[in-house]
Amino acid sequence: MSVLPKYSNADNRPSPRQAQSRIILIVVSLILAFVLLSLRYIWVQTILHPELLARVQYQAEDQYTVHLPRGSIYDRNNHELAVSNMTKSLYVDPNHVDDPQTLANDLAPLINMPAADILKKISIGGGFVWLKRQMEPAESDAAAKLIKEKSYGTCLGFREESKRYYPNKMLAANVLGFVGTDDKGLDGIEQSMDKVIQGQAVNTALFTDTLARPILDSVLSNVEPQGNSRKSVELTIDSTIQYITEQALDKAMAEYAPAAATAVVMDPKTAEILAMASRPSYDPNNFAAYSSASWKNKAVSFVYEPGSTFKAIVAAAALQEKIVGPNDIFVDPGYLMIDGRRIQNWSEGSFGTVSFTKIIEESINTGFVHIGLGLGGDRLMEYARKFGFGKKTGVELPGEEQGILFDPKDMSQINIATTSIGQSIAVTPLQMVTAMSAIANKGVLMKPHIIKKISNPDGSVYEETKPQEVRRAIDVQTDQVLTSLLEKVVSEGGGSKASVSGYRIAGKTGTAQKLDTVNGGYLSGRYIASFCGFAPVEDPQFVVLVILDDPHKVNYYGGQIAAPIAHDIFSAIFRYLHIEPSVPIKDDNAAVSAPKMQTSQQTSAANIPKGMTAVPDLSGKTIRDATQILKNLQLDITIIGSGTAASQSPASGTPVAPHTKITVHFSP
Repeated sequence: MSVLPKYSNADNRPSPRQAQSRIILIVVSLILAFVLLSLRYIWVQTILHPELLARVQYQAEDQYTVHLPRGSIYDRNNHELAVSNMTKSLYVDPNHVDDPQTLANDLAPLINMPAADILKKISIGGGFVWLKRQMEPAESDAAAKLIKEKSYGTCLGFREESKRYYPNKMLAANVLGFVGTDDKGLDGIEQSMDKVIQGQAVNTALFTDTLARPILDSVLSNVEPQGNSRKSVELTIDSTIQYITEQALDKAMAEYAPAAATAVVMDPKTAEILAMASRPSYDPNNFAAYSSASWKNKAVSFVYEPGSTFKAIVAAAALQEKIVGPNDIFVDPGYLMIDGRRIQNWSEGSFGTVSFTKIIEESINTGFVHIGLGLGGDRLMEYARKFGFGKKTGVELPGEEQGILFDPKDMSQINIATTSIGQSIAVTPLQMVTAMSAIANKGVLMKPHIIKKISNPDGSVYEETKPQEVRRAIDVQTDQVLTSLLEKVVSEGGGSKASVSGYRIAGKTGTAQKLDTVNGGYLSGRYIASFCGFAPVEDPQFVVLVILDDPHKVNYYGGQIAAPIAHDIFSAIFRYLHIEPSVPIKDDNAAVSAPKMQTSQQTSAANIPKGMTAVPDLSGKTIRDATQILKNLQLDITIIGSGTAASQSPASGTPVAPHTKITVHFSP
């Protein structure tokens, strides 16, 4: 009988205890392996991460920064002055250019760059060289087509960059400034507001293959801002008034050939700058094609001796300090000797016995020297500073100068004398127009500004500039007298070429010799002609300053060449702002049309300054009656035409000094 074999625990089948041990061993091994892998992962991701990332980036990733579009700049009427768009910039990889000459010849006509310049850039070598940045769409499209047709993708490529555009070209260029290729504001508002309007900088990367060819370069066109923070800026500039002003300066450059010209238009009640222009100028779309001298905003950076326009400030000080009154009589000797120096009148002769009113009308130097010496250095400099001279105005523009005034302790008699006629001191055009604005604003000096508001991307207001009063320079009563005297400068005196028929304008002309910055003293036959005035006198809406630097004409007086340019600006702005005439308009036959609105200067007797007389209304009066009425009021008459009175200047109600000449036009 056969017997089946018997198996025991010693055979191949493990015992339960052995099986359990093996399972534990396997689990422990897996746990240990997982721990080791985890530790290795942590080691790679923490300790080795920077090194490995740098290696990958060095080998396969090209990092760069994309500047997204800057915030826009607008005028006060929301017209665009500066805008930005994303554009393509072309680069070359010299290491992968097979035939530089062929590439240069193919590309040159498409991107408007000489083939020699392209070859020079390729010769730099390396893996990346800019060929042309911020290309126009037509150029980038043509280059993209060439790359596709001739398989230049291994050596040519594009990157997106923000480009600034100035749609009005040269309009307000010296105010706006310009932007460099790295989205950095380099002048003007672009520079001063750079931190506010600068486009967001986004760091991005381009992965490349072993031949440095872009992989997935479509990501470049999909860069989006992370929380758009771009703000826009609205200026106080009015594009139309700016155009009017620049057109007038272009006319001045053509007719009088000055080395430079500057003009500013300001609202006297708010000190908002409505226009600011300089010549020569430039197109900020292509600023590199112009000299750096053309970039300068002369309204804030040009320092000059103001000449007779400063006499308005001297007159203000003298009237305020009761040194002189409108009717005070002076005997003009024609010249004065002060500290051994001869100061003479512009006419080189004597005006004889004259009133202070006549001294202002004719800008008589000897009279102002006499008045300045009476004021003394302390009071002269005090009022100069009250009107804002000798200190930066704080306008939101770069490059502003503060001008030059004397320390009163250091002033000699000749220093006082020359300052009284606007020489030996230096001011900026912006300071001058701001000071005249104070006179137009009833004696109150305002802080000039050119930023109206800053807006957030959603259109809400981030910051708004409010009119800011600096100080009262002179009393209201003094200002009324001074304004009436300055009005006579335009209606009857040296500023008559600035007058506009039907409107009351006040102002002052100026003519100053240019300083010799090399040898000292003054340059013979070299002058700065200027005019500064405001209108309408009854309710001033704007102040105009015109400065012509070194006109190349025989006639260099401010009243002869600067005043006519101011006339053009005044008349165009009257039309643009729909400001109606306040006095009758004269025609070529000395006849006049009726005023379209009544002047607000119908001053009651209680408001007439002491020592002044209100001009009566002579409408419809005969020559005999008008003469008698004026005689009874101690006023003189200038008769034009015959018949009955149709118009008069100054207008009725205007405060004037006794013996002032009232010009009356008579018609049948």
